[in-house]
Amino acid sequence: MKKALALLLAACMSLALVACGGGDESTSGSTPGGSASTSQGATSATGEAKTVGISMPTQSLERWNRDGSYLDEQFQAAGYETIVTYSDNDTNRQVNDIQNMIAEGVDLLVVSAIDGEALNTVMNEAGEAGIPIIAYDRLIMNDNVSYYVSFDNYTVGTLQGQYIVETLDLANQAGPFNIELTAGDPADNNAGYFFQGAMDQLQPYIDEGKLVVVSGQTDFDAVATAAWDTQTAMERAQNILASYYADGTQVDAWLCSNDSTALGVTQAIQSDYAGANKADILITGQDGDVANLKNIKDGLQSMTVYKAVANEAVVTLDLAKAILEGATIDESLIEASGWDFDCAYDVESYSTSEGRICPSFLLVPDVVTTDNMQEKLVDTGYYTVGDDGYLVAAA
Repeated sequence: MKKALALLLAACMSLALVACGGGDESTSGSTPGGSASTSQGATSATGEAKTVGISMPTQSLERWNRDGSYLDEQFQAAGYETIVTYSDNDTNRQVNDIQNMIAEGVDLLVVSAIDGEALNTVMNEAGEAGIPIIAYDRLIMNDNVSYYVSFDNYTVGTLQGQYIVETLDLANQAGPFNIELTAGDPADNNAGYFFQGAMDQLQPYIDEGKLVVVSGQTDFDAVATAAWDTQTAMERAQNILASYYADGTQVDAWLCSNDSTALGVTQAIQSDYAGANKADILITGQDGDVANLKNIKDGLQSMTVYKAVANEAVVTLDLAKAILEGATIDESLIEASGWDFDCAYDVESYSTSEGRICPSFLLVPDVVTTDNMQEKLVDTGYYTVGDDGYLVAAA
């Protein structure tokens, strides 16, 4: 769905929506809403535009720049004022950013946490101030969070695992095939879901002996990558290749939970792997980062799981409107929306640290390969084709 269509749907849909209650980076300042067409939820009783605080984790990963931009554009187009911050993967800075938003009197917070366990104090402060909170993409483990908007994170991993299973034809081939695993940031609540979704697909074949993790590193803690850092992923991959594959042992697949880690693994393979099958190693990813899409086109990465963050922003906007208008929120938001993408209302899967279920709106991700880039990314308006034939993010 093109951004223009997303904005039109967001502005025009009617809502009938019970919350679970109780580079150098710099923080941007308050950005005034730029749209003259405001919804009822966008203005206060005095006619002043309501303000939404948007806290993103970092600008060092491409996807968070896209998320922040889409959210800012969607809320401004709907007549809200916005405050958008990026916290440089520094939890203390994110706490400070959110505290400043609370002090400025924002009407609602949209927060993508650096560490879902580390925001309790400031979330409590927001709760005491009566500010509703939408946990965006990453669940915050605090009972003051009203709702959670994300993609089906377990399904992301499932798609990665299924791709490996199907491409190696493990149901029919005897193997064995050698595989290594690279997971995400332990501080990111989603990382465990990604990894578990993939391992639930791969583990039966590991148990059967068709897949062999030569390094023996299969526990999440052993394969996790702090801050999803490309350099960290590359150095670990280099160590694995030097320790377990220098004798000519062949690696056939490498599960990577996202594109930034896949980029590091790919760099290690290209520089430190001497196997004759270098061009045939299956490498998974997630997010659709431009550098990884180039690698997919060049045959260096096999796939990425793409999450259409423009759609995630549409859901977040419509949910925010409903919250600020005091509407009842349940699956009727989806039923009344007119969205042309899949989204599920989930009241079972995600709970806070105290065990309270947080109602969630979960979108469905897509597998992108070199064969369907045009259909999934270009035809939908998310990317354009540059003069060199590679994809670039649409303006």
